[in-house]
Amino acid sequence: MVLIILNIIFCLSFLVFAWFNVNDNDSWLWVPIYLAASVFCGLAGFGMFFPLAYLLLIGFYLVYAIILFFRKDGVKDWIFKYKQPSITESMQATKPYIEMTREFFGLLIISAALALNYFMSGGI
Repeated sequence: MVLIILNIIFCLSFLVFAWFNVNDNDSWLWVPIYLAASVFCGLAGFGMFFPLAYLLLIGFYLVYAIILFFRKDGVKDWIFKYKQPSITESMQATKPYIEMTREFFGLLIISAALALNYFMSGGI
């Protein structure tokens, strides 16, 4: 029952995140990222699991997260160069590290949700 509730929350949250990204310059990337996670969490909420799809998506999301971590003005720079200033003050990303850091953590959250479903489904 807890897994069903979590997946419904993830499904709705990722759907809202996709909606928030519709007007972004990189919506062609982020809307499908969040929609895919929303769809697979929604299906898991109804007891339909797709372990291979979870692995493929998690692989893509983690590779992209690593890219965002090491990119110029990415997460690594946010931590070491900029000394971790707040990334939550405003919805507008006024500095490049804010956008990349938020995207990085979004990818980790999606990956964690899909990993939970992968392990609960018994894997491949």
